[in-house]
Amino acid sequence: MIEKILTKLDRLLHFERARAHCDIPCGIYDPHLSQLAALTVIRMVDLMAELSGMEKKENIEYHNSMSRYVAIKEEHAELCKREVRVIWGDYIKQEHLDKYPELAGLVHKIMQLGSKSRQTASRETALELLKAVNRFAEIYWETKNIPTKRVKAPYKPGEEVVYPVL
Repeated sequence: MIEKILTKLDRLLHFERARAHCDIPCGIYDPHLSQLAALTVIRMVDLMAELSGMEKKENIEYHNSMSRYVAIKEEHAELCKREVRVIWGDYIKQEHLDKYPELAGLVHKIMQLGSKSRQTASRETALELLKAVNRFAEIYWETKNIPTKRVKAPYKPGEEVVYPVL
């Protein structure tokens, strides 16, 4: 009933339309958190590999460390996916898809690599995830006409990350 009244009022008064790209039009998006999450996945896989050979039944330190590394790897692989999904759903518009036809496939690839990173302890998969997220970051900043640069992360695992040049 209220909707019908408002619709009739709108036809009469021509209310100005509010436009927003998300639920709360904050405009604050940054792929950096997804990149940090991908770096963390790589780091956890590296730490898991360092524990290799210690896996005796009675070695409580091994079990404690390994379970923590696995849990963090899982959490950050999912965080990486979530951050990309939010930008994809709330920020990316048809004009971006038209300009960057690879974008839909890239986001799908990130989702798959994030899942595969959770399922395995493959450093190669984790590196592929970071590579895809870095490309996503490049495209994101290009949509804002902000140039980027690639730098080595100042912390382990020391992999290359895309940063905006501000």
